[in-house]
Amino acid sequence: MFLVGLTGGISSGKSAVSTMLRELGCPIIDADVVARKVVEQHTPAYSRIVYHFGPEILLENGEIDRQKLGQLIFADEEKRKLLNSITHPEIHKAMLKEILLYFLRGYRYVVLDVPLLFETRRLTKFLNHTVVVYCDPATQLLRLMQRDGLTQEHAEQRVAAQMPLNEKRGLANHVVENSGSREDTHRQVLRLHTRLEDSMDFLLAEKGCRNLSLNINCF
Repeated sequence: MFLVGLTGGISSGKSAVSTMLRELGCPIIDADVVARKVVEQHTPAYSRIVYHFGPEILLENGEIDRQKLGQLIFADEEKRKLLNSITHPEIHKAMLKEILLYFLRGYRYVVLDVPLLFETRRLTKFLNHTVVVYCDPATQLLRLMQRDGLTQEHAEQRVAAQMPLNEKRGLANHVVENSGSREDTHRQVLRLHTRLEDSMDFLLAEKGCRNLSLNINCF
């Protein structure tokens, strides 16, 4: 089995591409979904986040207010690094468990939907393919402002907190250009799906699950 990393930037359209791949039958492990699970109440990550950021980041029901926490970390690089150091190891361990389940079920490959794939680089050495969903900066900013109701200043701050999409595009094996219509993006996803289905990389299991399972402690 081989591993495919899917990433992009905030509001670049990565989630839309991930949904298209899932609809085509690709097994998807969404790091954002995993991230929400590992910070649920009574988990080790939850306790550490509350300890470092204080109870003011909690909702009335005790859950973490993701919007309030997001405002804190996007305005402070050190706080963002602290949060990542708490959550990323837990996220990677949980993803590993899901990868191994797909491996045991006989899948040829698994797509890892990871927003910060190139920022952390902890998973890239296990991947046979990397895919970046790209859109031009102006489109990215406008989509983010419309989606989250942000001012231009706040939207620019959130975009600046991530690696530039141009840089990510240069690191990827495949690029899905998502500045245009949904139909154009869907055609590109279909071509990508065909290439993955036809790939013989599943024979190189050593680079995928085998090495990943042996290196769990690196997370």
